[in-house]
This record gives sequence, structure tokens and C-alpha cells, in this order.
Amino acid sequence: MANNVRARLFSEFPPTPAGEWKEKVIADLKGADFDKKLVWRTNEGFNVQPMYRMEDTRDIEHLNAFPGEFPYARGNKKDNNEWFVRQDIRVDNAPSANRKALEILNRGVDSLGFAIASGKEFSKEQMIALLAGICLDCIEVNFVVGRDKVRVLRLFLEVLDEQGVDPRSIRGGINIDPLGKLLLEGKWNNPRPLELVKDTIAGSSAMENFKIVEVSGRVFNNSGSSVVQELGFSLAAGEEYLDRLTDLGLKIEEITPRMRFHFATGSKYFMEIAKLRAARLLWARIVKAREPANDACCRMNIHAETSRWNKTLYDPNVNMLRTQTEAMSAVLGGVDSFTVLPYDYTHERCPSELAERVARNQQLLLKEESHFGKIVDPAGGAYYIEELTRLIADAAWKLFLDTQDRGGFVKALEEGFVQATVNATARKRDMDIVNRKENFLGTNQFPNFNETINESPDARVLAPEDATAPDAVIETLKPYRGTQPFEAARLKTDLHARKAGRRPVVYMFPVGSLSMRKARAQFACNFFACAGFQVIDNNGFKTVGEGTKACEENKADIVVICSSDEEYETLAPEINAALEGKAIVVVAGNPECRPRLEEQGITRFIHVRSNLLEELKKYQTELGIA
Repeated sequence: MANNVRARLFSEFPPTPAGEWKEKVIADLKGADFDKKLVWRTNEGFNVQPMYRMEDTRDIEHLNAFPGEFPYARGNKKDNNEWFVRQDIRVDNAPSANRKALEILNRGVDSLGFAIASGKEFSKEQMIALLAGICLDCIEVNFVVGRDKVRVLRLFLEVLDEQGVDPRSIRGGINIDPLGKLLLEGKWNNPRPLELVKDTIAGSSAMENFKIVEVSGRVFNNSGSSVVQELGFSLAAGEEYLDRLTDLGLKIEEITPRMRFHFATGSKYFMEIAKLRAARLLWARIVKAREPANDACCRMNIHAETSRWNKTLYDPNVNMLRTQTEAMSAVLGGVDSFTVLPYDYTHERCPSELAERVARNQQLLLKEESHFGKIVDPAGGAYYIEELTRLIADAAWKLFLDTQDRGGFVKALEEGFVQATVNATARKRDMDIVNRKENFLGTNQFPNFNETINESPDARVLAPEDATAPDAVIETLKPYRGTQPFEAARLKTDLHARKAGRRPVVYMFPVGSLSMRKARAQFACNFFACAGFQVIDNNGFKTVGEGTKACEENKADIVVICSSDEEYETLAPEINAALEGKAIVVVAGNPECRPRLEEQGITRFIHVRSNLLEELKKYQTELGIA
């Protein structure tokens, strides 16, 4: 009965071919080019259409599989989408770290990450104190260790044995990743790194659910790579581990269950969902080619964290908006565990209690109130996401094969292919930030006019993370944040204002056409506030004399003329003459009369195509801000 009703209902709405939809859109564009106007050319190297339909998904093979089935694009689980909520704890003092661990476990966290600094002697007594009172078989336990990873793992095993804990019940992992170290330090940090990994896997075989090998895909992400590069090079690193460890005598069934991929999740919401689905799909294909004993060996275990590359020092509360969408995309993409970085980590290094609480609750709200953990593969069947999954998988697979053709991941590193590829994308993204094609709310667009930083933060906050060893033999990647150059420039203004006792004043001079002066004054205010200047806007002036008087009364260092292109030819020279020697005069816009204005000594213009960062630095130099 229901089927008959449905058939009659839909018979009234005959299917519309895709071509007719496109013709309608082209008509609405009124002559504008469809591809230029609506087709998005991504940093990942493929085009994204403005609309997708069912027929676009007909050739996608993984849709024939259910969640929990090979090739696992739809997730590793059959009946839920649960994940571990992880929070890392810096271990400077074992008893203090233990108290914090117990506290956050009572607040909803079920995955702990103990970060033990490099070069820090860590004893068995400290391990016992660190784990005191923690029900180890009920949660995930992870170790993020700078050096001596194997020794820390051995101490953990000894404590488990003494406490009578069944090692098979332990879930979690340790960050043993010699390839990641090679990428960051430029040399092997051990004369026999892969032999050590093999021995560690064999020596901890009783902990069958504890991950030993970590593939740090987040390094690529945080160095400015594209989604495709993060995925393609991570897969190549994973394949390198499989090659070398099987050559050393391990079976594929002994390796893949002990591996974990550690990705970072950026702000491209749908792209990040598709990335994680494509990652599982491609890894399953790679492992399957080695003919494992069962398909379960083809599952990719994924831990992810919010990206560091797109987080900002200024207006840090906006980071909460970024991390929330990133957490959503990671969870919808099917991560096994996830970490939300506190919104103020960029400035504090030791995040505030409030920021850590917010970070925890962002995940808990998704899990407990929005029920994101209840529905398996919630993105499955969405035409756009399925097509993105296919596009990302195809592009990442090509990059993976290109890397393999060069001899594998290590060979590609040694010839500089990996680094050059990532750095080329990073430079393009940097230019997109400078030109405001990629917007960072509060930094290069719509800054908080009243925000100031009065003390210089740790120098590391404003510089790339350079872990290159003195005797490095290959080029390294240096993770950074995309907004660091803007933050460094704005911080110069803040520190200069503190010393000088006043902040440079940029005064708007709206005159003439009401609509144009308003729009250009708003643009100019946002433009100069990105450098931390004090911007003063007003409703406009009826005469040039009235405006120049107000500029002098407000002690303007920079005056921005805001009017229409047609009126600039007469107004700008008059204003410039009245303020000559009293303030730097700038025209908001790029009018056709610009050559004639330049002949009269008006040489400063700001507009949407201006290189924002270079322009701001230029004005800082003119104002004596070093």
C-alpha cells in the first residue's frame, strides 16, 4: 500500500535530467561563465561541482559494502560510531599528572595521553605514581614521549605485570614513529630504527590492542599541506613500515593491528569527513594486496586532533568555532579517538582550566547530547561527500603511487620530493591568507579593534617549529601556523604602543557618495586594524575643511580618504594638500584616475587586491614601528 502511494506521488514529479538543471543555473547566471562562477578548484588539485546527483555515485564501489566491512570506507564499526574522547596531560610531576588524570576521567574523558618531555628521566616509581588509582582496562592509555620511548613502554609493561592487569585488556598506544622523526629532524635518531620497532612489537605482543607504530600524518597538515598530500604521504609512510617490517620477518597480521594513523583535522568541513573515509578505503586496498589472513587486518585505526595550522593567537575565542567544526567532521568521518586542542594553547603553552574544560565538553556534547556516536556512517550516501571521498581517494592514490615510483617514502624524502610538494602548497596557502582569499576571522579579516597583547609571548609561538638536528642529512618539514606573520606584525604595534604611550591613529575621512564612503570606510577600518592600529571611523564630512580639522584634532597618523572613484579625482588632491606633512594620506580603492592622482603625489592606495601583510608592514615602517 505504502509503495503504491509513493509511486503515485512521485509519478507527479518526473525526473529532471542533470542537463536541464545546469541549463536553468546558466540562465540564472545571466551570461556569467558556469565553471568560473560556480566550480571550485581546490588546493587538492581537483574541481568540485556546485551540485551532485544520485547518478554521480553509481560507480562508487564502496557503497556496495556495509559499515564494518571491507574496504571500511564506511567505518570500522557495524552498529555504532563511538570514539574515545582523549585529553593529553603534560607530565612534569607524576603525582600531579595523576591527580589531573583522575579528575578529567571523572569529567567524561575516556582516553588519556601522558606527554613525557624529551630528556626527562622517567623511573618505575614515577610510572607507578602516574597510574595510581586509574582503572587501566576501562580506558585508553597513551604515551607521547620525546625520547626513550621503548624504555617508557617497558616500564609500563612491568607495572601492568606487577599489578596483575591483563595486557590484552589495555587499549591505547605510544608514538613510536622513526619516519616522522626523520621528517622533522632530518636524520635517523637510531642506528637501527626499524629493527627497534620490530623488537618492540614482538616484545609487547601480549598487548594486542596497544598501538606501537604511529604514522604522523598531522605533520604534513600542520606544515601547510593539502588534504590529498596529508593522506597520500601518510599512506606512503605506512607502506614503508609494512615493507621494512615484513622484510625483517614480521607477518602482516602482526604489524597492521599495532599501527595507528595520527591525522590533523582542518577547517574544510566536508573535505575532512571525506578524507578520513578515503584514508580507510585506501589503506584497506594497500593491506589487502599483501594477502592478509583476514580482512580485519585491513582496518585503519585513526587518532586525530584539531589542526594547529589554522589556530590564531589573537581573538583566541574564535578557535572554539574552528575546533567545534573540526571535531564534528572528524567524528562524522569515523575516527577511533580524538583530541580537541584548547582554544588558548597558542598563547598559553599551558592551557587554562577553562580552555581545557571547553575542549572536553565540545566532544562530550557531540557524543552525549547530539548522539553522534549512535549512528554508524552518518555521512554515507550523501552525494557530495561520497563524490568527495572518491575524488580525494583518486588524487591521494596517484600521489601515493608517484611516491612509490620514486623508491618509497624514505627515498622520496631523501630526494626532497615530499618536502617540495608540501612546501609549494604551503606557500600558495600563505599567499591566499595575505590576499584574504583564505580568511581568518580576527586576524586577517574583521579583527577585534580593542584587543591588545602587552607582553611578548614565547618566541616559539610566532615561529615555525624547527626540530632540525645539527647534523641533518635531509631537508625537514617545519610545522607552523598560517597566521604567524600577521600576529608578529600586530604584536610589533602592541609593544610599540606600550613603549610610546599611544597607539598609531588611522582616521577615516568619509566624504561624498554615502554608499561608497560607508563601504570603503568599513573596509579600511578592518584593513588597518589587522596591524593593531587604532582606527577611528565617523559618519562623514560635508567639506574638506571640516574633515581636515577633525583629522588634526584626533592627531591622525594615517588618514584614509573614503569616497567614490569619480569623486577621488577632485577630492583626493585637495585633502592631500591640506594634510601635507601632517599625516600619511591613503586612498581606499583602486580608481581609474589613479595614474593622474599619482602624478600629483598621491601614491598610497589600499584595495581588495592589495597584499595586506606587505602593505601593513610598509605603514609600520613609515610610522617608525620596528
